[in-house]
This record gives sequence, structure tokens and C-alpha cells, in this order.
Amino acid sequence: MTPIWIAVIGASVTAFLNKYVGHSVPERWLNKPRFMRINTLVPIVLLSALVAVQSFADKKELVIDQRAAGVAVALVLLKYKAPFPIVVIGAAITSAAIYNWF
Repeated sequence: MTPIWIAVIGASVTAFLNKYVGHSVPERWLNKPRFMRINTLVPIVLLSALVAVQSFADKKELVIDQRAAGVAVALVLLKYKAPFPIVVIGAAITSAAIYNWF
């Protein structure tokens, strides 16, 4: 058995055990206000990290390019409470325009 297969099987077992343990936790432990606050913030933090990595990283380098302008436009549109499709389209058009101009 190759090391890759050992890693795949190990990761699969770990994922299964994490899910099993998560379902086994008593509900009274999860209904505490601190856990509720953490659970509402986790998706926001994960999405923010994904946007940061996809916008400002190129392999192992930190880059500032047209994607930064797209993120800036998205932030401005979100500040003014624009609908989500408008935010995405505005950021994409800005990034594409700057990429094609320079």
C-alpha cells in the first residue's frame, strides 16, 4: 500500500470519526450562548479567508493585482447594500476591465 492510499484512508477515517462525534454531542452542550455565537461566525470567517486567499495569493506569493480592485468594488457595493448578484457582477466586471486594460 502506497503512502498516498494510507493518507486517503486515514483522512477518510478521521472525517468519519469527526462527524460521528459531532452527532454524539448532547444538545444541551450546544445550546450555550458562547457556542451559538461561534457557530454563527464560523461560516463568515471561512468565506472571508477564502476570498482573501483567492484574491491576494498566487501560489506562495502575496500579490496585489486586478482582483484587489474587484474586492474593493464589492466592498463598496456591500456597504451600500446592493443585491448579491450586483455585487458579484460589479466585482467581476471591474477585475476583467482592469485586467484587459493593463
